Formats: sequence, structure tokens, C-alpha cells
Amino acid sequence: MTDKGPNRILDDLAKLMTDAAGAAQGARQEAEGILRTQIERALNKLDVVQREDFEAVKEMAARARAENEALNRRIETLEQQLKTVEKPDEEK
Repeated sequence: MTDKGPNRILDDLAKLMTDAAGAAQGARQEAEGILRTQIERALNKLDVVQREDFEAVKEMAARARAENEALNRRIETLEQQLKTVEKPDEEK
């Protein structure tokens, strides 16, 4: 063998290992994509809400609750004002 013989074998082996690692990485990414798709399908069948949708509805509910509380306070204030307006009429 020449001096290049063992080096060439090692170079070929290193290239083969690099190619195998790249193929394994590609297979892993493909498997992850397939698994993600299958999980999404299963969750859609279960009518599970996506996190973004849940957070949006949660925020809307919090705003509606705050608005409802503010309106209740306003109603109470107006009822108190109405009672003070009605009292002088009752005295007549």
C-alpha cells in the first residue's frame, strides 16, 4: 500500500460516518414531523383547544368580567342616587 492508502480508508470511513449521521438526523426530523402530525390529528378528534385560542378566550373573559364588575358598581351608584331622589317625594 502507498502512504495514501490508510489515510484514504480513514477519510472514506469518516465521510461514511458523516453521511450516516446526516441521514439519521434527517430521519429523526421526518419522524418528528410525522409524530407531530399524528398528535395534532388525535387532538383535533378530541376537540382539544389550541393554547393560543384558549389564551385569547381567557383574556376576553377577564375583560368581560372586569366590565361586568364596573357596570354593577355603576348600577349600585345609580340605584343609590335614585333612592335619594325618591325620598323627598315620599315626604310630601
